[in-house]
Amino acid sequence: MSQSISMERLTQVLVAPHVSEKSAGLADSSSQHVFKVLPNASKQEIKSAVEQLFQVKVASVRTVNVQGKNKRFGRIMGKRSDWKKAYVRLEDGHDIDLTGME
Repeated sequence: MSQSISMERLTQVLVAPHVSEKSAGLADSSSQHVFKVLPNASKQEIKSAVEQLFQVKVASVRTVNVQGKNKRFGRIMGKRSDWKKAYVRLEDGHDIDLTGME
């Protein structure tokens, strides 16, 4: 299936690394990295994108659809956008260095 996914699509699937205290702890303790991904990205596309872009082996991918929060701007109610988050577990011996990215 990874052969049918275009290289252009793979470069667009990963939007950005998601940096938080929880994601930093996961990266240190269990070799998991968290990425913000396209809302219509499949687990197979995410796995292929991470393997091709970072030259690592992915053991598993879990995804979460994050609902945007309702926010108030003065008297006007607004809503932040919904987005998708992917937890990517790497196989033993592989690591991604996100600190060197610019």
